[in-house]
Amino acid sequence: IKPVNYIDALKFLEDRAIKINKNESNELIWILEHPSIYTAGTSFNENDILDKSINIIKTSRGGKITWHGPGQLICYLVINLNNRKKDIRKFISIIEESLIDFLFNYKIQARSFRDRVGIWVTKSDNISFDKERKIGAIGLRVSKWITYHGLSFNINPNLNYYSNIYSCGLKDYKNTSLKELGKNISQNEFDTEFQKIFIEKLNKF
Repeated sequence: IKPVNYIDALKFLEDRAIKINKNESNELIWILEHPSIYTAGTSFNENDILDKSINIIKTSRGGKITWHGPGQLICYLVINLNNRKKDIRKFISIIEESLIDFLFNYKIQARSFRDRVGIWVTKSDNISFDKERKIGAIGLRVSKWITYHGLSFNINPNLNYYSNIYSCGLKDYKNTSLKELGKNISQNEFDTEFQKIFIEKLNKF
């Protein structure tokens, strides 16, 4: 599947959010890859860039700096919270819990932390870390109670890209991927299984 240009994707998401607000379009779950790119959220810090030669795209999502690229799936969520509880923290929890449940099906133990948004692996089969590692990042934008941006999830990216930054502003933590944990799945498998779990939780929201 061909990666989607980051700027083009954002334009599409913003347009979709406007149409949903006008009741002209349906909600959207869009799973894709981007070409290699570093993006900075609204609360990023220049000190989080270790390699000053890399290009950074500033974006409207919440959060700090991160990397997107081949081997990492992006799950964009354009969801109308006007029709649900207007609770952003709970919506983020639904995303986190969905990925935690998904990972559990592959014998990967993961959890979230109140003070650092995202999904953190603590153990996988017989692999355990001295400190939990991040496998999924969340950055949202909400306009008129319609969410966009979403979740990034590492299937089999080149993790060396993270060495150029303090990913999500965290100096003392590493990232991981399904491949590093010895798991090989296809994008279609993730699409199907994750969406099933997420939609089930969203419908109870």
